[in-house]
Amino acid sequence: MSDLKNSLTYADAGVDIDAGNALVERIKPAAKSTKRAGVMDGLGGFGAMFDLKAAGFDDPVLVSATDGVGTKLRIAIDTGKLDTVGIDLVAMCVNDLICQGAVPLFFLDYFATGKLDIDKATDVINGIAEGCRQANTALVGGETAEMPGMYEGEDFDLAGFAVGAMERGGMLPVNVADGDVLLGLPSSGIHSNGYSLVRKIVEMAGLDWNDPSPFGDGLARDALLEPTKIYVRPAVAALETGHLKALAHITGGGLTENLPRALPDGLGAQIDLDSWERLPIFNWLIAQAGLAQAEALKTFNCGIGMIAIVAPENAAEIEAAFSSEGIDAVRIGAIVAGEGVAYTGSL
Repeated sequence: MSDLKNSLTYADAGVDIDAGNALVERIKPAAKSTKRAGVMDGLGGFGAMFDLKAAGFDDPVLVSATDGVGTKLRIAIDTGKLDTVGIDLVAMCVNDLICQGAVPLFFLDYFATGKLDIDKATDVINGIAEGCRQANTALVGGETAEMPGMYEGEDFDLAGFAVGAMERGGMLPVNVADGDVLLGLPSSGIHSNGYSLVRKIVEMAGLDWNDPSPFGDGLARDALLEPTKIYVRPAVAALETGHLKALAHITGGGLTENLPRALPDGLGAQIDLDSWERLPIFNWLIAQAGLAQAEALKTFNCGIGMIAIVAPENAAEIEAAFSSEGIDAVRIGAIVAGEGVAYTGSL
């Protein structure tokens, strides 16, 4: 019997521990750049510690969220443009947290792949760090899993986990009433929902990812991979006025399904679809697929990535708060008696 013939290593099974360690060293500066008050240590430990008192909280309630990027990843992988999907990952988690009234504090990621490519993984995690900087959220750790046999070729998957906090009694929504104003916060594009349909529409249209964009400047892939807008800083500015009643993150389910999540029983919403200008990318998708208006409104954000609910007498103050952080809110409708969302105008 030959000892050499039967001598195997983890690398022989397709897992390169040295590559994983090298990745950790490479991304440490990116993680360090996201540090905020409350972070107690850096990458490398078995867990990450965070000091809520150092972050300025007296009687905090913790709020957590987890999400992914969905099949938008397929476009990123197929085109090799990997520097923005990390922003999407952060956005999908922190935008949910702020809707509860919680300020995002720290973030962890899970990156799983069949074969670890350090350069590509670094691009992804640098994007995560950029999203964390935009949200003033610390990237405190994560997991890189190399799993041959689970993922083929260059495929990978991402998941994110965010933790935020609010002072006790600060939860949203609060006191939403008939007649309240709906302020729409413009989206940066498709964000991270509806991409299974997007990919189908692109295929049907015969559009290549590297073709000139039919809905704007540059390449089609760049418009389709435009990262999700992170609304944390504008939302925090609005929260600090003390007059913000509710926020709704417009994700999967579109305007139709997400706004009611911020409403109490007995109240619905009326939205004027002519109150904002749709981005060309939505017009193209709707036209190419022949999408019915109802289908479009429950699939895509249609140009509104988040909705704030405020009393009419406080609307101008909240608009100014958003504007101070670079967001020009649009008055898109009002709260009404009833259930669900009704629309006037048309896409």
